[in-house]
Amino acid sequence: MPTELVHVGFGNILTMNRVIAMAAPTSAPTKRIIQEGRSKGVLIDMTSGRRTKAVIFLDSGHIILAALAPETIMGRLQNKSGTAVKIDAAETNDPE
Repeated sequence: MPTELVHVGFGNILTMNRVIAMAAPTSAPTKRIIQEGRSKGVLIDMTSGRRTKAVIFLDSGHIILAALAPETIMGRLQNKSGTAVKIDAAETNDPE
């Protein structure tokens, strides 16, 4: 299986082969997981000081914070691989 690299903003590249899930950082459980990851030393902040729009969970247990929305990251993956990934805007609950 080839490694799929995706640009997640500000010169940061993420390998999508290791991604388990992506979530918005708005819920209380997600915020709690971010704090736990920070205290354990497994949090990687790729926001360059911007507002966090996506929390990405890797199979290694690391947690990535990105300044791009999960839909944007998936769109970049879709454009790169040529596969269709359909995301319904009503399912995302993203107010933006």
